[in-house]
Amino acid sequence: MDRSTRRRLTAVALTVVALTTGTTACSSGGGTTSDKAADSGSYTIWDPYPQFAKDSAWAKLLDSCGSKAGVKIKRTAFDTSDLTNKALLAAQQDNSPDVLILDNPVVSTLADAGVLTTTDENKVDTSKVDPNLLAAGQAGGKTYGTPIGANTLALYYNKDVLKAAGVDIASVKDWKSLTAALAKVKKAGKKGITFSAIGTEEGSFQFLPWFWGSGAQLTELDSSQGVSALSLWTDWLKKGYAPNSVINSTQTTSWQEFASGDYAFAENGTWQLANAEKAGFDYGVLPIPGADGGTAAAPTGGEFVTVPVQGDTGRYATSRKLVSCLTSTENLSDTDTTLSYVAPTSEVQDKQVAADAKLKPWVEAVKAAKGRTSDDLGAKYPKISEQLWKAVQVALSGSQSPKDALTAAQDALK
Repeated sequence: MDRSTRRRLTAVALTVVALTTGTTACSSGGGTTSDKAADSGSYTIWDPYPQFAKDSAWAKLLDSCGSKAGVKIKRTAFDTSDLTNKALLAAQQDNSPDVLILDNPVVSTLADAGVLTTTDENKVDTSKVDPNLLAAGQAGGKTYGTPIGANTLALYYNKDVLKAAGVDIASVKDWKSLTAALAKVKKAGKKGITFSAIGTEEGSFQFLPWFWGSGAQLTELDSSQGVSALSLWTDWLKKGYAPNSVINSTQTTSWQEFASGDYAFAENGTWQLANAEKAGFDYGVLPIPGADGGTAAAPTGGEFVTVPVQGDTGRYATSRKLVSCLTSTENLSDTDTTLSYVAPTSEVQDKQVAADAKLKPWVEAVKAAKGRTSDDLGAKYPKISEQLWKAVQVALSGSQSPKDALTAAQDALK
């Protein structure tokens, strides 16, 4: 590995921290480092799913794919942020795993550091993957992996609260009608909407559907459309439609507020489906509306299956077999159901909806979603996101107007 690549790896380690803290449905737990097997009959796979033990369906799938490829699998599971740091260290030591499963916004960052091979190099077939989901793993016109599944954001709603307030959910089609519904809910003595606006990547993640739903682009934070999106949130707080607590709320704590049964709406993700079933009230799911109607693009969460750079390029052929097995139509349905993900291909999405009709609005949301690093932002995204969440924080706190906050954010990027 040349010196320039090593310098890039060291620099990118600092950038990664912002991407891998407090975002969507990321796994938590620990893992132990496992050196890449030296013998050609063993292949290493690193994943961010420490919640799945050796006897889990996921671990058994890995072993099964290894058997089909004629090799033994040596798997190591890490916490999401730990996995990224270990991947950078392994690349510096020329000891990367054969297959690396990564949180999707990190893909372009590691690709920029020279850690990952492209699909042109490793020959992984991505032809069936929905283009909007595949874009999260693309940078500079190249693709660096394939998604194993996706999650995103939508609006959960409490049917009892809306009924008591005289709100027909079918009337909620854009920002104006959503705000009107919140006004009715408040007048009826209930609470409107809860979301996470915390000063981390998690806050940016939750703001993006409204930002993109206004027609704004991340390359111009202070556009009139972007200002309208932040004004929507600040107005909700001023009018009491959303609580001031959103400034410090994570997606977990905002969900707990919704689960109390007092709120009409909550912005949250597919990973809360199991908790929604346990909430004790009748709920529904509505894709987040755009400013003037339609479904807003929400950011995608979920992981990409990637093939890191190897000194022995002859290993790529077997790595490709492993990736193809893990992301095959045969295996994706069960895997994505286990992970509470929507599949990355239309064929498997249709199977998921056929098996569980409640997934229909989530499939709709995922089809309209986009990667945070899409639009060829790649490794630029973490810096943009940091300025975005800072702008949201100061605007919601009343320290600056939405326009001034976003102008300052855009100026900081210059």
